[in-house]
Amino acid sequence: MHFRPPLLPADPAAPFPPAGSALREPDGLLAIGGDLSPTRLLNAYRNGIFPWYSQGQPILWWSPDPRMVFRTDGVRLSSRFRRTLRRSGWELRADTAFAQVIDACARAPRRGQEGTWITPQMREAYLELHRLGHAHSVEVHDGPVLVGGIYGVAVGRMFFGESMFSGRSGGSKAALAGLARFLHGQGWPLVDAQVENDHLVRMGAERWDRPRFLQTVASLASGAGLPGSWESRFGRVPAAALAPPSPAGS
Repeated sequence: MHFRPPLLPADPAAPFPPAGSALREPDGLLAIGGDLSPTRLLNAYRNGIFPWYSQGQPILWWSPDPRMVFRTDGVRLSSRFRRTLRRSGWELRADTAFAQVIDACARAPRRGQEGTWITPQMREAYLELHRLGHAHSVEVHDGPVLVGGIYGVAVGRMFFGESMFSGRSGGSKAALAGLARFLHGQGWPLVDAQVENDHLVRMGAERWDRPRFLQTVASLASGAGLPGSWESRFGRVPAAALAPPSPAGS
């Protein structure tokens, strides 16, 4: 029997269906339609839900099970990459190139995927969230060149990662590590990584069942956050700071 997820009402403030009612196949599909207004998007993230669809499709809303998350003190970088960072001249900043990061993520090739899910409608929606101080980017710069980045949405003390890219090898790893380092320093424990892939697992992402994830999000998203630009809070961080030498000098 084929089940169709419910159609969202026109009111952007209307509640979503309970995330636990999402379909098993395709995994996590919860609802269809609605819009990408800031009100609806923030309500979605607050409830462990995110939009993901392709050009020509209606807006599709998801809450997969299991969910991939990073602990902000648990991002793993290989010893080789850490040595590379210590020799690097890269610098990390936040919220200085949000539009460039989202555009680079849209252009980045993805294994097994044609085109991009970052449609013009999605791009404008997240640019608006950024203007309102809810969406943020961490960027990796080599002089004037943007070599990596990540962007996502902050609600309360929870960060929901959306996409990342590498313009040079390791650029996305540095961006993720820089984001995690900053959030850990603010007392934020988790980054949502949405769905599983081998790259995320190698970097330390964990599989959480949906009830555990939703319970944690409900607690973290209800707290006070860091609205507004993160540029001055983040500062300018040399990439070498992401890989301080261990006591053994590895």
